[in-house]
Amino acid sequence: MNTADTNAPRPDHTGADAGTAAVAEILELDAEVLRTYLSELTTWLGDLSDREPGRIVDLGSGTGTGAIALAQRFPRAEVSAVDRSPQMLHRLTVRVSALSLADRVRGIQADLDEGRPALGTVDLVWAAASLHHMGDPGRVLSHVFDALRPGGLLAVTEMDFFPRFLPEDIGMGRPGLEARLHAALNEGPAADWTDHLVRAGFALEAARPFVIDLPAPLPAATARYAQVCLRKLRSHLDGQLPAEDLAALDAVTDDEGPHGVLRRDDLTVRTTWTTWVGRRP
Repeated sequence: MNTADTNAPRPDHTGADAGTAAVAEILELDAEVLRTYLSELTTWLGDLSDREPGRIVDLGSGTGTGAIALAQRFPRAEVSAVDRSPQMLHRLTVRVSALSLADRVRGIQADLDEGRPALGTVDLVWAAASLHHMGDPGRVLSHVFDALRPGGLLAVTEMDFFPRFLPEDIGMGRPGLEARLHAALNEGPAADWTDHLVRAGFALEAARPFVIDLPAPLPAATARYAQVCLRKLRSHLDGQLPAEDLAALDAVTDDEGPHGVLRRDDLTVRTTWTTWVGRRP
């Protein structure tokens, strides 16, 4: 997903200072609410691998959603989680310790736009919703190519559109609130990373969309996930929506109000993530 082409508020796994705590919470809720999707994705990567990965790198790891899923899928692997934010990496450290993964998952603080962290030779590189934040993704892909062993895989994953949560009837007298929110974002089409991978020397192994359509009722964490995502979306919409729609969105995300998502049991989660897999020849 190339955020230069859209106003959509993508989760920023690079750990920008503004809103770091809110973004970190979204990433951690991703892991909880989208657990089935992460399991399906990591299983698929295992099927594509020519051998079980022993060394894995998560680029732009944030709080470790990908790194942890990979460590759990591949129990003999060592995982390096690279992020520029010390706050994100601190939260990663707390999470892996609680999951008894601290001996296999380590954080590396590095800004991929500023240099090339020493990665050694690795079997699998994971980059989820991170490459589009890089100033020069081609240079980063070249670095990844050099780090991978022959036959190793790079998995680039991007969100096609910001998640939808609300029933159609929500709108404080004007149904279809969420559809209007997303229309105002002017979300562009998902970028195709195929050409980027090929230019960097990779052979395209596969490109696969993962459609996420989780029906109600959902785990309790879903309500908080919807609230923090919609609040992040709200921060991009001043001046782009009528006052009544902004007021309705504020009511939907209010902690205590009767119309808030925290009180609803009819939320769903609908989005699509696409993964491109390149293999080093």
